[in-house]
This record gives sequence, C-alpha cells and structure tokens, in this order.
Amino acid sequence: MSDTGGAVTPEGESAVVQTDYVVGQDNIRAKLGPFGLDIHNPVFLISGLVIVAFVFYTLALPEQAAAIFGWLLPAVTSTFDWFFLLAANIFVLVAIGIMISPLGRVRIGGTEATPDYSYAGWFSMLFAAGMGIGLMFFGVSEPISHYTSSMAADAGAPESWAPLAGAAGNELEARRLGMAATIFHWGLHPWAIYAVVALSLALFSYNKGLPLSIRSIFYPLFGDRVWGWTGHIIDTLAVFATLFGLATSLGLGAEQANAGLQYLFGIPVSDVSKVLLISGITGIALISVVAGLDAGVKRLSEINMVLAALLLLFIILFGPTLAIVTGFFGNLVAYAEYLPALSNPFGRSDENFSQGWTSFYWAWWISWSPFVGMFIARVSRGRTVREFLISVLLIPSIVSVLWMTAFGGTAITLVNEGYTQIADAALELQLFTMLEQLPIAAISSFIGIVLVIVFFVTSSDSGSLVIDTITAGGKVDAPVAQRVFWATFEGLVAIALLLGGGLAALQAASVSTGLPFTVVLLLGCVALVKGLLAEPRSK
Repeated sequence: MSDTGGAVTPEGESAVVQTDYVVGQDNIRAKLGPFGLDIHNPVFLISGLVIVAFVFYTLALPEQAAAIFGWLLPAVTSTFDWFFLLAANIFVLVAIGIMISPLGRVRIGGTEATPDYSYAGWFSMLFAAGMGIGLMFFGVSEPISHYTSSMAADAGAPESWAPLAGAAGNELEARRLGMAATIFHWGLHPWAIYAVVALSLALFSYNKGLPLSIRSIFYPLFGDRVWGWTGHIIDTLAVFATLFGLATSLGLGAEQANAGLQYLFGIPVSDVSKVLLISGITGIALISVVAGLDAGVKRLSEINMVLAALLLLFIILFGPTLAIVTGFFGNLVAYAEYLPALSNPFGRSDENFSQGWTSFYWAWWISWSPFVGMFIARVSRGRTVREFLISVLLIPSIVSVLWMTAFGGTAITLVNEGYTQIADAALELQLFTMLEQLPIAAISSFIGIVLVIVFFVTSSDSGSLVIDTITAGGKVDAPVAQRVFWATFEGLVAIALLLGGGLAALQAASVSTGLPFTVVLLLGCVALVKGLLAEPRSK
C-alpha cells in the first residue's frame, strides 16, 4: 500500500491513475491570484456565466420564461418517462448486486482506513442531505393524492392502470396502493441513485487518489480525456443538474414555509414573501457555508434530525398510533407487492402517474445526485462498500417508509373520519391542515415550519459546498468566496424560477437537467464496477 496525497491507494492500476492525475491536473485548474480564487476554470466560467444569464433572462422576461417552462415539463416527461423508469431500475440492481457480491468487502479509503464520523453523525448527514424538504412537502400531500386518485379510479379512463381501477371504491386497497406508490418514490430507487453516485465518488477519490469531482468516476472509461473537454462537459452537466435540483427543493421549501407562516401568523402568501424567505434563508446558509462542513453543515444536520424525530414521535403518539404501527409493516408488504407494476417502464397506460409523478421524481433525484452523492462521499471514508450500501440504501428507505406511514397514514385516516379539508387544501398547506386536527397544533406547526427552514438551510449550504468542489476541480478546501458565490446564486435561481413560472418552472428545470445526466450516471455504473474489481478487499 502507498499513501499518496492523503488517499491510501493500492499498487497497480490505482497508482497509475494517481500518476495520470498529477500529469493531467495542470490542464484543468487555474489559479486567479488577483481575486484570491482557486477554480476549475472552464467549468466555473461556463457554468457560472450560463447560470447568471439564465437568472437575468428569467427575471427580465418572466411571462416568456413561464411559457417555455410550461411546455418543457410535459414534453420531457411524456417522451422519456420509460427511460427514467428503466434507468432507475438499473441503479437499484447495480447497488444491490454490488452489496451482496464479494465487491462489498472493499473498504472506502483503503483496507486500513477508519471512519471519520460516528454512526449518529453519519446518519444525520445522510438523511438531512438526501430528502429533507421533500419529506416535509410531500409527506402528507402525496399519500392523500394517490389515495383519492385510487378511490376515484375509472377502469375506462385512458390513463387508468389496472391496480388503480381495481382499487376504485375499495378504501383498504386504495390506502395500500396509495402508500405503496408513495414509498416507491421515496424508497429504494432514489436512494440507489444517490448510493451509486456517492460510492463512485468515494472510491475514485479516497481509493484511487483522484479529485473529488464527477469526472473522476469516468477515468476507467475515458482515460486521460477526463482531464480535457470530455471531463469539462461531465462536470458542467453536474453543476447544472445540482443547481436546478437544489433550486427545485428551495422553491418547494419556500412555498411550504410561506404557507405555514400564513397559517400561524397571517403573513400573506405572495411572491414578495417567498422572495424574502429565500433571501433570508440563503443568508443563514451563507453563515453555515463560511463555518464549514463540521461546524456548520454537520451541526445543522444534527439539529434537523432531532426536530424531525420530535415531530415524527408527536404524530405517532397523538395520531392513530395503532394504525401507524401496523400500517408500517402492511405498507412494506404493499410496496413489495406493487413494486413490479410500479417500476415497469414499458406498456404503461397510467400517464398521470408515470409522467406526472414518477418521471419528475426520478429526474429530480438524478439532478440531486451529484450534490447528495458528493456530500455522502465526503463523510463516508472508512466504511466498507457493503456497510455503505446497507446504510445509504436500506436504512434511509426504512425511515422514509416510517415517515410516510406516520404522516400520510394519519392524513388518510383523518380524511376518512370526515376531515376532508386536508385533501382539499393546497399541497403546501396539507401538512399544516392535518396538524390542525391534532392536539397543540400551534406548537407542532411551528416545529414544522422551523424544520422546513433548517432543511432549507442545510440543502443550500451543503449544495454550495458540493458545487464549489466540482468547479474547483475537486478541491474540498477552496476559498470561502467561491462558496459564497454559489450559495448566493442557488437562492437567485430559486427566486427566478418561482417568479418565472412557479412550481411548474421548478419541476421543468429539474427534469430538463436530470435527463442528460441520467446518461452520465448509466455510464458511471460501468466505471464503478470496473473500479471496484481492481480494489483489494477487506477480510
């Protein structure tokens, strides 16, 4: 074993990769002394200029931008829904295959590496980065939507799907199907996407000694070309995907936080309120960014987990406790039962579900994957591949099932008891409308708002750290000014999208950047397996 540049690398192929990186790195980095910046020049300049131009265009011509976004979202999802579903299935199979194979004994960072973080701190950062705002926004609204659609399904409707039609009017089966469809979007598939990217980055950075950048994953496929324009294109796509995926989450968080503040304090729901929210929370994120990974992001992630656990415990104790406990296991069974039909990419007739829900989700998760994957990679040194995949793939999926069962199951129970205002409320208000039917609603709703805001901050600060790493050529300690730049523009892009078309614009941006990056990730799976095969394995 040899220690090269802080990364333990095995002799042979990995040592060759390290040598080639040293030769090639001068071609991809640029030191701009007068400004004190240390950037990966082509990627930083191209992505930075394009994003600045996008913000100005969207703010200057909001009506024209709204029309484009309104066309883009259905065009992409209706044409490529099969591709998104097929690709996500491949990611699940690759992750599970590696986990159960002898490759699972490979240790991230080399055979002598030890973990940098405790399990508690590690899990907190995994979960907070992966799905925070989404779970708050969709935890009530998605199960309710699928449940009501299942109850009303018409077997003769053009977008009907056989299980939907079979559940029409059957409350129990509609509940099972609604929860299974929700868990499908928050379980194995999204976490497999994150796991594949995170494991690839961790392997090629900590075991091969390559920079912590998306291009490094593709060295086994493209060789030295990853230090040229092939790599520049890959990293630039990663920046676009990450930024617009984050902007989607920040926009959803602003929508829900504004709705909660209006519910509790009468603050009007308006574009001005949302812009002020995004600006204020971006300011808080900047403080965390300046503080760094351990002092800022890790601490906020742990606060997130405590607040989320408190809110989850409150729902379990004051909601239909028995139904939640039994529903957890029943929903896992329903998920397994409906998974083959839900994940089938071919011969589908359920256009509303596969295009309106699944295609958007898979594109959103894929666009988030450089951000979440790199963040997970940075905190996962010292774990074996099997330990990593179990922790990243299975444990968060189980927590997601519990969360959706508690929030979604409680909402469905309340709707059936006559509280139909929950289902009738706007998506961003459904969480607070549900909490209103439980004790101490003001306190639980306030915790919900704080949780949305803190998730908002952790997404923004960790996202800016990741984008800065990509645009600095894989350097994890780039100057603070660069992180501040990206954190600021994350907020500006979210504002521009909200003003230039609202939720549809956010979804369109996420889907359109997720599509090309899906191709990148599929190639990355091949490179990951090739890289793992060259590694020594722990006993």
